[in-house]
Amino acid sequence: ITVLINGESGTGKELVAHALHRHSPRASSPFIALNMAAIPKDLMESELFGHEKGAFTGAANQRRGRFEQADGGTLFLDEIGDMPADTQTRLLRVLADGEFYRVGGHTPVKVDVRIIAATHQNLENLVQAGKFREDLFHRLNVIRIHI
Repeated sequence: ITVLINGESGTGKELVAHALHRHSPRASSPFIALNMAAIPKDLMESELFGHEKGAFTGAANQRRGRFEQADGGTLFLDEIGDMPADTQTRLLRVLADGEFYRVGGHTPVKVDVRIIAATHQNLENLVQAGKFREDLFHRLNVIRIHI
């Protein structure tokens, strides 16, 4: 079940996410955290989905993304409101299909990952302003926790 945590910066959203993971059936699997606000926009897809060797300048080796690292466990996406629209679309596809393609890849990678997302922003306002996908918001907003 997907969880969306709302709270101001510094209120312990990641601690709550970690506690949810530790008390879930996925507790023995990885907990991978990624802050969307801390990643340059041009590297975000590679961070999340990994890349194939030669996919772009500097991609000397294949690299597993955070989704693959979290397979079987939990992926905590902090500051989800800062995710660019094209990455939101890819995230929505992973949530719907349980698979994705690495950057530069042609073979689907299947994953079983629970998403816990967090933000200090009002996602409803971002949806109204056209800055956050409404369908993704509804996918993430299954269980909501306000801190």
